[in-house]
Amino acid sequence: MRRRPGHAILASNTSSLPVTRIAEATGRPDKVLGMHFFNPVHIMKLLEIVRADTTAQETVDTVVAFGVAMGKDPIVVRDAPGFASSRLGLVLGLEAMRMLEQGVASAEDIDKAMTLGYGHPMGPLRLTDLVGLDVRLAIAEHLHEELGSEAFRPPEILRRMVAEGKLGKKSGQGFYGW
Repeated sequence: MRRRPGHAILASNTSSLPVTRIAEATGRPDKVLGMHFFNPVHIMKLLEIVRADTTAQETVDTVVAFGVAMGKDPIVVRDAPGFASSRLGLVLGLEAMRMLEQGVASAEDIDKAMTLGYGHPMGPLRLTDLVGLDVRLAIAEHLHEELGSEAFRPPEILRRMVAEGKLGKKSGQGFYGW
């Protein structure tokens, strides 16, 4: 096995896996954290840095500086289920799906409500297509189990679409045709 330099940092782009669990599997848990980028990465400025229970402050400081050097605007959050951004974004996306399922509005109008009304760069259903419906389903199931909150229970429309192979942009069909 090739030896890694002692100063090397291991960063995961996970949006929901526990970073502390990843850190525990290494011989240097003080050098492990999450670097959660947002889609589309070349446009979105936010970089969510997830500090594991064992992450050293020096590691956090190094990655914050690296993020700034990449033109990102970092936030540092504690390793908790869904961190900050995935938890908030997923609840919004799941509620948008429930609204579509209940016939409240079309996918286009739900997304327009968030882009024009709240200034989001894209609506929650289009974002779900970009991320992947299967990915959103896995995250929702994980957070529902971890947090026990009904807010994270995947709506039937999401389960059905994934079962039908409608995964969003990567399959050519999701809430939108690609």
